Amino acid sequence: MENLKIKKATIDDLIKLQAIGRQTFSETFAEVNSDENMAKYLEESFAAAKLTQELNNHSSYFYLAELDEIVIGYLKLNTGEAQTEKQDLNALEIERIYVAKEFHGKKAAQALYAQAEQKARELKASYMWLGVWEENFRAVSFYTKNGFVQFDTHIFKLGNDEQTDLLMKKVLLH
Repeated sequence: MENLKIKKATIDDLIKLQAIGRQTFSETFAEVNSDENMAKYLEESFAAAKLTQELNNHSSYFYLAELDEIVIGYLKLNTGEAQTEKQDLNALEIERIYVAKEFHGKKAAQALYAQAEQKARELKASYMWLGVWEENFRAVSFYTKNGFVQFDTHIFKLGNDEQTDLLMKKVLLH
């Protein structure tokens, strides 16, 4: 995928971000969750007002993976108070790495992860952390392969369903 580009998303990318966010979340989780819970989550998490607020937050960073001008994945990072859970203020959270299903296994997720690691080093973060659903074995394997280790769990609500996320982190050496 030599034509793959990772670019920082801006407010001008709102519609693209909404589309890839809804597509990839559905592809990843629709089969194992109720239609009602999926619809509720997608409506709330990818609402224009919510994404606008997140894109304008100076402690959050979005990146789009584009292949020949088509968005095939995205990355969302949080620092400081923007982290979804109170962690070290000097930590970087990887809130989301999602890639369209047809591009799984083609290194797009690895390119997005490399962008996250680069941003963590720029910010001199002491570590990166994330939450990943315990039953998303593909993602758990991806993060483990990239040096993350589990340090805790938390509950993630998808609609009315409570699911267990593994909290994983990777200490960075500068």
